Amino acid sequence: MLRTKEILTAIGALGCAIGIGFIMQNSDSAQALYGPTEIQHPEDMPELKGASAANALLDVQEIKLTSAEFDTGIKLPQPEAEVTKVSTPSSALAEPKMYETSEATPAATCEISALARPVAAAMVDLSMQAPCLPNERVTVHHTGMIFTVTTSAKGEISLRVPALAEEAVFILAFTNGDGAVAQTTVEELADFDRSVLQWKGNTGFQIHAREFGADYGSAGHLWSGAPGEIADAVSGDSGVLTRHGDMQAADPLLAEVYSFPKAYNARKGNIALSVETEVTATNCGLEIEAQSLEIQPDGNIKTQNLILPVPDCDAEGSFLVLNNLLQDLKVAGR
Repeated sequence: MLRTKEILTAIGALGCAIGIGFIMQNSDSAQALYGPTEIQHPEDMPELKGASAANALLDVQEIKLTSAEFDTGIKLPQPEAEVTKVSTPSSALAEPKMYETSEATPAATCEISALARPVAAAMVDLSMQAPCLPNERVTVHHTGMIFTVTTSAKGEISLRVPALAEEAVFILAFTNGDGAVAQTTVEELADFDRSVLQWKGNTGFQIHAREFGADYGSAGHLWSGAPGEIADAVSGDSGVLTRHGDMQAADPLLAEVYSFPKAYNARKGNIALSVETEVTATNCGLEIEAQSLEIQPDGNIKTQNLILPVPDCDAEGSFLVLNNLLQDLKVAGR
């Protein structure tokens, strides 16, 4: 396969005795796999034929996979938390109050409302109206998943979010402590496998799903550059990858979700899930963090936190691949 001809694998030591496959790709092969141009064949890339295996190996000794708190600057809700008891959301972000009031000028009342409505593929259409809070940061919490968005010039947001619980509760919190709660029932959730990866900032994390033996760059390889269509997940033809959060915001909280229609799919086989990140000028030489959430057969959510040391900047353009942070899916078919 093209992928195996272009990469070499090394195994890193792990905390919690969980193995993670760690791969480093050279810049030329990474461009071939992830660039905007069509995937090339090995015979078209003579520079790869004489590549030294020793030069591609990366010694990784400090990967940590733990159940500790994911340090995003906001306390993450635990998956088992009873979020339905929350009546008014509040944010843990320490920011100055947005409005100053005096006895001569009473504070204006801000009417904030939110609505959640189930739609196809176990998704939820989530909307909020906050007309006195235009162009403001909003943190969305849902059963452990967390990401940040920005209201429109009219103080509105409109999102489509994958549900992680049948009784789905969404908390939308502004940085000044205002917010709203919306709730709905998602009866289709049991028909889907769903895996989440979330992180803070421009760290380059990506989910890659290779369905039923698909090679990188072929049909059946889903990632942010080829996320698939929700319509295909509804029909059972394939899964779909969705990304959530405003990447243009300062220090954004972001999430990617892979959903597969296990109840509607007729094929049998495995879906290989991996987490990848590119070594860039933004993250090189740093420790970056991510968190995975996976819905288990009993409906509970398995959470794992990752601390990953990124190589120095002379490795810029390479990709790090973690094969065991997300569990591969076994599909029985209808």
